[in-house]
Amino acid sequence: MKIKIRDLSAYNHVEITHLFKNTFEASEGEIEGKIIGNLASELSSVIDSSNVSCVGAFHQDSLIGAAFITTLRFDQDFNVQMLAPVAVATDFQRKGVGQQLITEVIERLTKKGVDMLITYGDPNYYSKVGFSGLDVKGVPAPLPLSMPIGWLGQTLNRSKPAQLTGPRCVKQFENPNLW
Repeated sequence: MKIKIRDLSAYNHVEITHLFKNTFEASEGEIEGKIIGNLASELSSVIDSSNVSCVGAFHQDSLIGAAFITTLRFDQDFNVQMLAPVAVATDFQRKGVGQQLITEVIERLTKKGVDMLITYGDPNYYSKVGFSGLDVKGVPAPLPLSMPIGWLGQTLNRSKPAQLTGPRCVKQFENPNLW
């Protein structure tokens, strides 16, 4: 399937929120749809390409997928970004859209000199694009994880220090219900 990938901005707030709410509602239920829809709304309203950015996949000028990238700070001098949440419209799932989108994000972040990319999601899905499980003792999450098996990452430019400490996420992720 031919898609175009481009950076999104706060001007895309309504369509981003709609995509995430509907996608997660269809796959995880109404409550999860509301939680992730609200998160996407909060994140999309502060897209600044510094601490919060978003990349979208388009098919015939319609937004069919999106991925947020946010800064994850540690005490060490190690540039870490977090890929979450990611959504692909229900009608376009299982067609490679998500993998194309994530691969593009990885390529962009590698070129920008990011050291590591982390996500919190389904290991079976994210392993297809190079993610593997992280030990929360070596790479702690900002808040306790309800499913530690979903804490995943991949190094992009330099090897991870033996242990990272003091994780801090963007304000929109400071909700324990997201973890």
